[in-house]
Amino acid sequence: MLLQKKLNKYSNLVLRSLAGISLFCLIAACTPASGKRSDAVVQVGKYILTRTELDETLSPFLTSEDSILAAEHFIRVWINDHLLYDIAQKNIADKNAIDQLVENYRRSLIIYQYQEELVDEKLGKNIAERELRNYYEENKELFKLDRPLIKGLFLRVPIEAPNIDKARAWCKKLSPASINNLEKYSVQYAANFDFFENKWLDFNELMNTYPNPPATPKKDTFYEQHDNKYYYFLNISDCLLSGDNAPFQYAETVVKELLINRKRIDFLRKTEEDLYNKALHSGQITFYNE
Repeated sequence: MLLQKKLNKYSNLVLRSLAGISLFCLIAACTPASGKRSDAVVQVGKYILTRTELDETLSPFLTSEDSILAAEHFIRVWINDHLLYDIAQKNIADKNAIDQLVENYRRSLIIYQYQEELVDEKLGKNIAERELRNYYEENKELFKLDRPLIKGLFLRVPIEAPNIDKARAWCKKLSPASINNLEKYSVQYAANFDFFENKWLDFNELMNTYPNPPATPKKDTFYEQHDNKYYYFLNISDCLLSGDNAPFQYAETVVKELLINRKRIDFLRKTEEDLYNKALHSGQITFYNE
């Protein structure tokens, strides 16, 4: 009961402060005489949750009501966590095993952090495009598409826009003159215009605005649809389907990550071998015969 009363008391202080009342003033006015921290919100044994620590957990984008609920929830979780920790410390018999696990984890973290800093310093993350392309050409079969890609043109224009027939004809041709006309036309009338003859786009993403998209794209195909608001013109000049080899443009990021990871593994392996050999030759390592 005493713990619950303290929880309610300090929770109310925090909640009212989040609603616009000064938290500092409320806590200062209600801090127990035996308290050592003027910014304390709640205390469990030797552990104190401060106003600053609580504020850091709350998003500034929450509404006043949501902040109140979030603060109340955090305080309750914080109290339960420290109560359970105290009980666990008193009832766990083999603390040495836990200490060893903590030390092993700490050792692993320090080694990992050192290796990451060493890799960044010695290798970095820049790989020449020529190396990326060479690896891609030698391993194309590793990079398969999980979705269709297309090249071409897409135009969405309001149904009341003028010169729809001309826009349709320009979309079908894909000639330099037609593209030039479409660029000028789209500035005034188009809701969407994208000419992507020189890059691959995700077919499914592009078709999000298309009312009834084709199930599978086809090369050198013109598609037209309309609803009560727009005309949709799609000219696919080239396409790749799911299961096809991914183009370099689309696979480049994955290729780069693979090469960086491979270089990292090779570098760390060599570093460990060099470190071992140096320590062995300097007498830092001693083997004892049984």
